[in-house]
Amino acid sequence: MRASGTIVKLTKHDASEIIGSIRDRKIVVLGDLMLDEFVWGDVTRISPEAPVPVVEIRRESVHLGGAGNVLANLIALGAQACVVGVVGKDAAGERLRASLRDASPLQSDERIVIDESRPSTVKTRIIAHSQLVVRADRELRSLVNGRTEDRIISILKDAIRDADAFVVSDYDKGVVTPRILAEVLPLAYDRMPVLIDPKIRNLASYRPATLVTPNHYEALRMTNLEEDSDLGLHQAAQLLREKLNCDAVLITRGPGGMILVEGDGEPIYVETAAREVYDVTGAGDTVIATLAAAMSAGASMLEAANLANHAAGIVVAKVGTATASFEELISSFT
Repeated sequence: MRASGTIVKLTKHDASEIIGSIRDRKIVVLGDLMLDEFVWGDVTRISPEAPVPVVEIRRESVHLGGAGNVLANLIALGAQACVVGVVGKDAAGERLRASLRDASPLQSDERIVIDESRPSTVKTRIIAHSQLVVRADRELRSLVNGRTEDRIISILKDAIRDADAFVVSDYDKGVVTPRILAEVLPLAYDRMPVLIDPKIRNLASYRPATLVTPNHYEALRMTNLEEDSDLGLHQAAQLLREKLNCDAVLITRGPGGMILVEGDGEPIYVETAAREVYDVTGAGDTVIATLAAAMSAGASMLEAANLANHAAGIVVAKVGTATASFEELISSFT
């Protein structure tokens, strides 16, 4: 049984006002950059070499992934944004830097550290008939070295001086480290909303923070709980808030919507806005980008969660790494 009702829905007018206020807001993102490669094709037969499908390739596409997808979602919403991260000295790294420059006028090469000891992270997905067949990852997950940490800290301290929100997009690829968090989070938290998409490895280091946004699997693992229910996830959110001493926790649940626990208040359950779900790739990026954009514009957490829920509903209806534009977001409200 739920302890409280669902979120009070925003009107289209209120949503439009918040989204309109996003345009002059600047948001800084720290996180793991990656390329999402998609190979699209059809399956008409099984291989004679092994019982696996043969995919006849029709087209290929490449998108910003990880923290880059958070940036892409912020730009789609009309915000000003830049990302701080690391790439390797390779062709994928060059493509990432070029794509980031093309995505945002605020993005500069100086905000992307080139680490010759690491490959750029690339995720290659082969998709046939709108279904994922296989994914191949090229990555190194060890923490970046001290020299790279020094450069990231220096870049972030400069970037957040005139920012309106700060996002940590931790994909556990080694760019987000306890030292970087310890140096930057206190500075950012004193000035702006700080939002974190977390991973277990850095759990003890996500402080101080305004809002932490694990998915339901992560929330249960982080709190050693097993019950994937309203009650179980409410308990997980409470435990996370106590562990991190953060202002609020929002747990995303895919088709189950979201649970928001703010301060010592009762949980608020947000029903999913998705009508059709084709692909959840990058939905968490869309959620934290929309939350950050809305909160940077002065929206309450409840209002921001409502907007993020609608934005997630838009992107899961698309195949592949996708974004929700401000026009699509406004149109999703009736």
